[in-house]
Amino acid sequence: MLVILHPDISEDSVEYQETWNYLNNLQDIKLKTHIVQGQQQNLTEIYLIGNTQPLDKEQIEALAAVERVIRISEEYRILGRHKDTQRVSGFTYNGIRFGQDNLNIFAGLCAVDNRKHVEMTLRALQDNKQQCTRMGAYKPRTNPYSFQGHGKECLPYVFELAGKFGVKVIAMEITHEGHIEEIDACLEAAGQPTGVMLQVGTRNTQNFELLKAIGRQNTYPVLLKRGFGITLNESLNAAEYLASEGNDNVIFCLRGMKSEFGSPHRNLVDFVHVPVIKRLTRMPVCIDPSHSVGTRDSAPDGIMDLMHATAQGVIAGANMVLVDFHPYPSKALVDGPQALLLEELPVFLEDVNIAHEAYQKRYQLYQA
Repeated sequence: MLVILHPDISEDSVEYQETWNYLNNLQDIKLKTHIVQGQQQNLTEIYLIGNTQPLDKEQIEALAAVERVIRISEEYRILGRHKDTQRVSGFTYNGIRFGQDNLNIFAGLCAVDNRKHVEMTLRALQDNKQQCTRMGAYKPRTNPYSFQGHGKECLPYVFELAGKFGVKVIAMEITHEGHIEEIDACLEAAGQPTGVMLQVGTRNTQNFELLKAIGRQNTYPVLLKRGFGITLNESLNAAEYLASEGNDNVIFCLRGMKSEFGSPHRNLVDFVHVPVIKRLTRMPVCIDPSHSVGTRDSAPDGIMDLMHATAQGVIAGANMVLVDFHPYPSKALVDGPQALLLEELPVFLEDVNIAHEAYQKRYQLYQA
């Protein structure tokens, strides 16, 4: 059972203390408090853990500090929507809003290769009024002899250049909790010129100790990719690991499912699950068309499969797009064949804007 208190109520208030004492004295019930930071207000949620079935919902709702009470399912206790349309979704980080009602584009390098390419990419983003990017410093690879990323060696110039070109959030995959400390140290040394969104790659979706470590920190939001070859339910429970440790600033990313049925694409595109995740959880939903499609092949209409897939996700209500760009894809050290050219960025952004406007029109159509 979830007890939601009135917005911005103080723990020092009489109403809060009376409510807490009542709940704390319930037999065989444990309490867990969670603070949800909304756009305009903070909400205190108290989870009642135990046999809550006999509890009188109306009696609890009558307590002075309580706004409403929700009976929740066992799964996705913190991140779940639980059929309650009023639950706060999304968060703001470093001045950028991430919610289920807006859209952000993270175009950039799948893997950082050198300073020149980082600068060229970030300059192109600034020219196109973009404030977010992806920059891979740590790259887990299937082949142990493949390029694994420059790691902390590239962080100083990536952060410096991000600040120079006005990029506020960098999505960056990590594979070990020690990488958080490296990011902390490099951001501090650079004077905090930008922000980082920690990315959990598909190979680490069920690395539960890593998820716990990331969840224990509240400095950086998290982008969690759907896991390789596991069910949607299993991947959503991985996101709940993050929230259960204290960090519920989580975005869920669809990146295609590992299946031969997706051939000739790299993975089976699963963007039809965008509205499903928004219905089940409070998480904003990201799509990664680059790793879903994996090529620059085009249809007879001259439009790349990658762009068609992007439009499908956006028109279904996606809130974030993670996409590979590179100044010279043939020189990219990771996933060059799927990277878009920097000169294609304006067209890509306009294509996304068209799809997003179509989604907004569809949304209005069903509000009547």
